[in-house]
Amino acid sequence: LTQSQFEPIKIDDRLWIVPSWHDAPDKEAINLQLDPGMAFGTGSHPTTRLCLEWLLATVRPGNTLLDYGCGSGILAITAAKLGAVRIVGVEIDEQAIEAARRNAMQNQVAVDLRHSSRPLAESFDLVVANILTNPLCVLAPLLAGRVATGGRLALSGVLDSQAQQVIDAYAPYIPLRVGALREGWCRLEGETP
Repeated sequence: LTQSQFEPIKIDDRLWIVPSWHDAPDKEAINLQLDPGMAFGTGSHPTTRLCLEWLLATVRPGNTLLDYGCGSGILAITAAKLGAVRIVGVEIDEQAIEAARRNAMQNQVAVDLRHSSRPLAESFDLVVANILTNPLCVLAPLLAGRVATGGRLALSGVLDSQAQQVIDAYAPYIPLRVGALREGWCRLEGETP
C-alpha cells in the first residue's frame, strides 16, 4: 500500500486519525497522528472504532485507564487526548510496545507501556481491551479485577456470535451487555457495582 492510500479517518466530529504526511482536516478536533505500521490499530478496523466510540462517550478528565492489548497505542493515546491522567498500556508483543511508544511521543502524550509479563496490581476507572474472544475469556479474572469500584469495562475484538461466550466468562465478576455492533463485531461493556 502506498501512502496516498491512507486518508485521514473521521471517527466522529471530535476525533480524527491522521497519517503524519496529511494535514489535519479539522484543526478544532482532536487529531491523532498515527501512521499505519506493524502494530494493529489505525482506526479503520470495526473493533478499533467501537472502542474509540466508547472512549469518546466515556472518558472524563482525570480518569485513569488501562488499555490491555494496546497494539499501536491508539486507544491509550485517545484517552490521554480526552483528559485521562494515568494511562497504562499492556502488550504481549515487544514490537507493538515500541510502536506504541513512538506513537505516544509523536502525539505528545504520556502512556505507561508495559509488557504483559509484568504484574499489574493497580485498578483503573476505565479498562478497555480490544483483543480476541479466547484471550478475553482467559483474561476475565485479571481484567475484571483491574476495574476500580464504580469503574467501567469495555471489550471488543468479539464477533457477534461469540458475545455470549464472553458475557458468560465475565459473569462471576462483572455483568456485561452488548453496547454496540459494527460489521459483525460487537463491543461488550459493564460497570462494577
